[in-house]
Amino acid sequence: MSKESLEWLNANTLIGFTEKRSTAWHYRASMQGEEPNHYPGQIPVDDVKRRLFGWEAISSPVYVEDPRSGLAQAPGRQAILRSDTGYVMGIFSDGYEPHPYVEWLINTVSRLLAADLSIGSAGLLKSGAVAWVSVEVPENIVTPEGVEFRPHLFGATSFDGSLATTFKRAVTNIVCDNTMAAGLAERGQQVKIKHSRHSKFRLAEARDALNIVYALADEFSAAVRDLCRVEVTDRQWQRFLDAHTPKPDRRGRSRTLAENKRDALAKLWNHDLRVAPWRGTAWGVVQAVNTFTHHEQSVRGAERAERNMLRAVTGGVDELDQGTLSCLSKVLGWSLDVAVARPLR
Repeated sequence: MSKESLEWLNANTLIGFTEKRSTAWHYRASMQGEEPNHYPGQIPVDDVKRRLFGWEAISSPVYVEDPRSGLAQAPGRQAILRSDTGYVMGIFSDGYEPHPYVEWLINTVSRLLAADLSIGSAGLLKSGAVAWVSVEVPENIVTPEGVEFRPHLFGATSFDGSLATTFKRAVTNIVCDNTMAAGLAERGQQVKIKHSRHSKFRLAEARDALNIVYALADEFSAAVRDLCRVEVTDRQWQRFLDAHTPKPDRRGRSRTLAENKRDALAKLWNHDLRVAPWRGTAWGVVQAVNTFTHHEQSVRGAERAERNMLRAVTGGVDELDQGTLSCLSKVLGWSLDVAVARPLR
């Protein structure tokens, strides 16, 4: 399943700290069953194990059709199946080493959790072939500029070959429920471990990544402060739209798509409470593009949740926000590569 249905999201994701950030967009009370998937506070580790990871990834031989004998085993190949449903999550060489969710995402995180770090969300996507756990601080942080956010660390891995086991820091912007780059203009720290027989979890690096959650609050707050100090006039905003989303000269589908995107960005910039309070600043530009991509950009069905989560873990969020700042830098003639404006050389 590549498109996550509302039923799947209500049964296979767990959302914590809803007293601090409200319910997820996919929440439907009628689809909750006997046990809600939303928690007012932290998500108990045992609940993640029981509700999401209560099955195993099994390695099975791969057979192909042999016109002479019926079936023949494919040498050097293995299939990774769910033990509870038999779903084939991926086919790999014998050198592929599955990273069980409980061992890599729960037990490791449990050993590293500090007293004030807790599981804030967890879930399965792609019929269980991808999983994530998010470690968060209990309280939201509000900057003097009115930006409310939650620093956290994603841990994610897969059984379909789409992800190495990854631990990566990020920020959730509360007003729009967006994931944003940890340092905005610089790549967030991450640890990646390949699925190989020689892979060993680098515990010291993971501990450093978790410690960064604390430092991240100050870093992100400073970035917001600096970007809010950079003025973007109406004329500069129009120049940014021209550079970020140019309109083709010839009429047709490409021009229509560009015009629709520009209209959506303009609406966010001028009227939407997720962006408009910071209109006229570089932070407002970043917020407009990030919010459009998360919530407005055309994505069919509930696939948006899968895309947004994968973008957060794989670095797409970093590239999104860095790309916005790079484009804005050219328009302003100022470098925003470290979230502090200075003249371009």
